[in-house]
Amino acid sequence: MEKEAFDILSATVLKEHRKIKWFKLSLFFRKKSAVMALAILIAGIIMAVLGSAIAPYPDQGLGEVNISERLCPPSAAYWFGTDTYGRDILSRVICGARVSIFGGFFIVICAAFIGVPLGLWAGYNEGFSGGLILRIVELFLSFPSTLIAMGISLVVGAGSITALVALIIPWWPWYTRLVMGEVFSIKRMLYVEAAQMLGYGKFYILWKHILPNILTPVIVVILLDLGPAIIAIGLLSFLGLGTQSPNADWGLMVWEGASNILDQWWIAIVPGAAMFIMVIAFNLFGDALKEILEPDRP
Repeated sequence: MEKEAFDILSATVLKEHRKIKWFKLSLFFRKKSAVMALAILIAGIIMAVLGSAIAPYPDQGLGEVNISERLCPPSAAYWFGTDTYGRDILSRVICGARVSIFGGFFIVICAAFIGVPLGLWAGYNEGFSGGLILRIVELFLSFPSTLIAMGISLVVGAGSITALVALIIPWWPWYTRLVMGEVFSIKRMLYVEAAQMLGYGKFYILWKHILPNILTPVIVVILLDLGPAIIAIGLLSFLGLGTQSPNADWGLMVWEGASNILDQWWIAIVPGAAMFIMVIAFNLFGDALKEILEPDRP
């Protein structure tokens, strides 16, 4: 009976807590910058999903060469000009959105799926297993994430899939450290201590009473990480360690136009601008949600 009463009380408190947060979420649409960022993100996701289906020159977006129209400046036929191989820049940007945007989502989601459970366990268990996880996290965080990803890509070989996996490997420790910090403070709460005294197991307490209370900061960090993840993908492609030509990728397109930046500026500037706009949109969106869902956090 005591356990049943405790579960009912805990579920009621958590439900009311979620209601308050989702009520505050309605304030999001009062922020003009947040709404604009959301509109840009929706447009970017539509580009990533539809890709060549909405590109004006889908074959060129996928890499088909068109030498007769090479290095054309922006015009009515080619809104953002063409590149060294005569391919429409707009079509390339649209087709490249799939790698950059979905790749960013893939990195942060996979990193969270790895890092959050490890952080939960290490934060709740301060014994040998928790200490081992903490040492591994500290080891990874001792080196820049991009440097580790570059080393892995150099050893394994260049490619879009390799780049994504190489970025996930040094990315998950950041989520583990975040969750560990949250668990350290939450596990000393009275309701967690009450659950322990009532005889609940570790996994039940972690799943039922601790995980629901750390989801908000994790979701906020995921949204804020999407911008850096897109930049990291673009950087590896720019260095020749990510997506390979003729496939489209924003970072690769910037590299292809870097040598002609003074004469044919549109080849590098347009994909660079697309990357910049998406990163700013993700940051504005994440900051707005952070202010609403976690107003007391710095």
